[in-house]
Amino acid sequence: MVDWEGVNEFVAVAETTSFTAAAQRLGTSVAQVSRRISQLENRLNVQLFQRTTRKVTITEEGRVYYNHCRQVLDGLREAERAVTSLQRQPSGKLRITAPVSYGEIYVAPLVNDFLLQNPKLDVDMRLTNQRLDLIDEGLDLAIRLGVLEDARLVAKKLGSRELRLCASPKYLAKYGEPHTPAELSAHSCLLGTLDYWRFKVNGETRTIKVKGRLHCSSGPALRDAALKGLGLVQLPDYYVRNDLNSGKLINVLDTFRPPEEGIWALYSPNRHPSPKVSLLIDFLRRGLTS
Repeated sequence: MVDWEGVNEFVAVAETTSFTAAAQRLGTSVAQVSRRISQLENRLNVQLFQRTTRKVTITEEGRVYYNHCRQVLDGLREAERAVTSLQRQPSGKLRITAPVSYGEIYVAPLVNDFLLQNPKLDVDMRLTNQRLDLIDEGLDLAIRLGVLEDARLVAKKLGSRELRLCASPKYLAKYGEPHTPAELSAHSCLLGTLDYWRFKVNGETRTIKVKGRLHCSSGPALRDAALKGLGLVQLPDYYVRNDLNSGKLINVLDTFRPPEEGIWALYSPNRHPSPKVSLLIDFLRRGLTS
């Protein structure tokens, strides 16, 4: 067990360079501060301060000890603030961003439910497929899908998704079914914002460049094109799950299906997210995995 006795007195003296000022800060006596510091030095078997009648100077060993103690005390204070804040109803404004289609179908309804539970909270939600900079844009939270690119941000996993390559029975009956990713060059591919698809080949994730008549940044629009027989499409499972179950779309190249990808909540790398951000992240995680 770590003995904390004397640490607050030590930090107060180190920051005020005065036993008298430290005692005033802590609301105790100079004798009590002096006694606690002496006990701490005896326990550590090191001199933390040089004392003269005119001034108090921290030693090199004291400086090292202070740097560690300050971090610990700051962490404890932050932890207490986070826990006590969670007991209060969140208020103020939350600024969040999410991709358009996923945001409209999945994120926005959950955020609306969160607002119903927290009437003192306001939300500014920006649905865009552009990867906005959280720090520059003053955003509290971003929902991102798939592979993460911004290492400056803290990421919390909300769930996962699988990419499914599929086509309508009508398309497959007319043009045949590809049996390897290499055969996609002979097919009409319905593309999103990227000109490649991902597959698992020989145990590794690889990208295959594809081409086709339709490019569109909307998942629902690409799903509609696939249902109408315009080509093959690779979409996250939540867009096509019901169609695959009903037979309106057929899985293609399923043995080459890439590994699951994450659905993420990202926020700026402060020591702790604000309580209202933490509450929303937990709410989204429960809603998206239920």
